[in-house]
Amino acid sequence: MKNTLAINGGKPVRDSYLPYGKQFIDAEDIQTVINVLKSDFITTGPTIEQFEKQVADYVDAKYAVAFSSGTAALHGACFAAGISTNDEVITTPITFVASANCVLYQNGKPVFADIDPETYNICPKSIREKVTNKTKAIIPVHFTGQPAKLDEVLKIAQEYNLIVIEDAAHALGSKYKNKKIGSIGDMTMFSFHPVKHITTGEGGIITTDNEEYYQKLLQFRTHGITRNLENLIDNHGPWYYEMQFLGYNYRMTDIQAALGISQMRKLDSFICKRKKYVKIYNEKLKELPQIILPKQLNDVCSSWHLYVIRLNSTLLKVDRKGFFQALQKENIGVNVHYVPVYMQPFYRQLGYMPGICPNAEKIYKDIITLPLYPGMTEKDIQDVISALKKVISYYSKS
Repeated sequence: MKNTLAINGGKPVRDSYLPYGKQFIDAEDIQTVINVLKSDFITTGPTIEQFEKQVADYVDAKYAVAFSSGTAALHGACFAAGISTNDEVITTPITFVASANCVLYQNGKPVFADIDPETYNICPKSIREKVTNKTKAIIPVHFTGQPAKLDEVLKIAQEYNLIVIEDAAHALGSKYKNKKIGSIGDMTMFSFHPVKHITTGEGGIITTDNEEYYQKLLQFRTHGITRNLENLIDNHGPWYYEMQFLGYNYRMTDIQAALGISQMRKLDSFICKRKKYVKIYNEKLKELPQIILPKQLNDVCSSWHLYVIRLNSTLLKVDRKGFFQALQKENIGVNVHYVPVYMQPFYRQLGYMPGICPNAEKIYKDIITLPLYPGMTEKDIQDVISALKKVISYYSKS
C-alpha cells in the first residue's frame, strides 16, 4: 500500500506499508503441513497430541489441550473451572474482548479491576477491592507479554479460594521469577493467531497440572462426548460413545497442529529477535520526552508480543488520533491495544458504565502499538523510529 499523504505533503518515510504484526512462515513450515495433508489424518489425529506435548513440555506443564482458537480455549477453561450463572470473574479491561466474553459464555459476570498505571497489567490491589462472595475466578492478562504480578494474584486467590486462569495470549515464552508462564496458575491460555509468537492460522491451547481440568477440557472441545470406558454411564459395545454434557466443536485440526509443531522449533529464535528489536527501540527512543516507553519489571522476563508507547500529551500539540494518523501516512502500521472492554457498545448494553477503571480509561487515550514481529528487519525498525521522530518533531510544542 503506497501512501503519498505524509506530513506537509512530503514523501513518506516508507514506500510500502509496514504492519504492526505478521506471521513468519518458511519452507519448513510449509513442508510440515504438506506432510500432514498427504497423511491419513488431517483433522483430529496424532499430530494434535504431538503438538500438545510439545507445548506442555516447553512451559513445564503436565497437560495441554489444543483448541480451534484462543477464545475457544478460554471458554473451555471457564467451563472446566465450573463458572456458571451468578458467578463473578475478575479480569482486566485492557485486553481483547475474549478475556471477558468467555465468562459471559458460561452465564457468569465479568468484573473489571483497574490496571497498574506503569505496567498496564491488572492491579492486585484493585482485584482485592472487587472480590465478593460471588467471585469464582480471576483471569489476569499478561499484557504485551509482560507477566502480571502473579505472586499477589495467587495470594488473593488462595485467601478467597478462587481459580486463576491466566490469559497468556501475549506471553508464550515469558517467565515470572524464573518460572515459565503456563506452569503457574490453575490453567493458562496461549493463542496462536498469526500476530502471536507462533501461529497455527487460528488456534489456542490450555496448559494445566490439574488432571480433572484436563479431562474436562478434552471432553468440552468435542461436544461433551467421551469414549473413555471408565467414565461411561452405559456401554452398548466397542462403537459406543456418550455425550454427557453440552460441549462444543472446538477441535484444532492436524493441519494446524503440524504448522504449530514446526513453528515451535523456531519460537526461541522468534523471541530473541523480538527482544533485539525492543532493545533498539528502547535505546533510540529513550531521549524523546514526548513519549513514554514500556515499563519493565525486574523480576519478569517478557517475550514481547507488543511494544506499546504512551504519548506525553502535555508536550504535543496533537491528540492520539492525529498522531496515529500521521504515522499511518508515513506507512507505519501502528495499532491501539486495547479499547477498554466495558466501553464496547455490547457491554454498555449490559449496564457497564464509564468510570469503572480510571487508570485504564486514562491510559487508553494515549497508547499506541508500534510494529514488532520477527519478520521485520533492522531497517524496518529504523523506519519506525524515523517516522516517530518526524511526527514528534512536527507536532511538538515549542
